Amino acid sequence: AAAHLAAEQEVENLSGLSPNPEKDIFVVRENRTTCLMAEFAAKFIVPYDVWASNYVDLITEQADIPLSRGAEMKGKCGTNESELELSWLDQAYTLKLSFLKEGHNTSRGPEASWRLSRIQFTYDTSERTYFKDAVSPGKHTASSHRLSALVTPAGRSYECQAQQTISLVSSDHQKSVQLLLSEVRLQPFDIPADFVFSEEHKCPVDQREQLEETLPLILGLILGLVIVVTLGIYHIHHKLTASQVQIPRDRSQYKHMG
Repeated sequence: AAAHLAAEQEVENLSGLSPNPEKDIFVVRENRTTCLMAEFAAKFIVPYDVWASNYVDLITEQADIPLSRGAEMKGKCGTNESELELSWLDQAYTLKLSFLKEGHNTSRGPEASWRLSRIQFTYDTSERTYFKDAVSPGKHTASSHRLSALVTPAGRSYECQAQQTISLVSSDHQKSVQLLLSEVRLQPFDIPADFVFSEEHKCPVDQREQLEETLPLILGLILGLVIVVTLGIYHIHHKLTASQVQIPRDRSQYKHMG
């Protein structure tokens, strides 16, 4: 049964298809149908302790760890819960994203939405690519607390080009690890067709930037319309006024003119 289940599930790292070397693309398929798709660029900012030059005091350094394009992946799809797990550099780093779909009552009636409900990032400070001379090197786990991020109406995908920062609390003396996400397009539920995202739900930052881009154009169009209407009213008024001037028919009235 386990072998049969494994055969029915496929996971694909399609990051090589992205023209952006910092952006990764992951797809989970079950029963030959896409059930989770994720595209994003991700980087972790991880503080860690090193010895000062006197070898007595501790100072804090910072590791910038990008998500590797060659990441291994696992996925799990469900009706109300889905999960994406990525690991890289011989599993020195592992990122697990958990998603939850739930219903709620609104003034418009019952509605459903999905959200990113949990993030867990495991890292090894003995790994030498990003950590240099860490004190007491070893594995640590940074997790989110009561997370409700990327909230999206059910049946739609989430899209956000702007960078978002999510804070995680590490088991390494409660240090704060920052996850930087950008160029995100994500859908963990209700994908309509193979490799096809549903209609996007843009994040508030993207909506605001789009409004800032289109607002000058809208104001320009309104101003142009006001000018055209004003000129039209002036022209009509001028014609009406001109038509009210009467030329005297009796020559005797000319002496009263001028």
